[in-house]
Amino acid sequence: MIKLTKLNGEKFVLNCEQIIAIESIPESKILLNNLSFYIVRETPDEIIEKSIKYLSAIHTMNLNQDA
Repeated sequence: MIKLTKLNGEKFVLNCEQIIAIESIPESKILLNNLSFYIVRETPDEIIEKSIKYLSAIHTMNLNQDA
C-alpha cells in the first residue's frame, strides 16, 4: 500500500499491485485493474519509487519468515 495525495490535498492509501498504468497529464493519472482511476499530485517517478519500496518491504518480510 502506498500513500498518495489527491488534487484537493486529501491523502489516501492505494494498493500499488492494482496499478496497470500511470499517465502524466501533467498530473498523474493512475489506471487500475478494474479500469477505475485516480488523479494525484505525485509524479509517475514518485509513484514508482513508493511502489518499489513497498514491494521490496513485502519481499523482505517474506524472506525473513522463510528463514
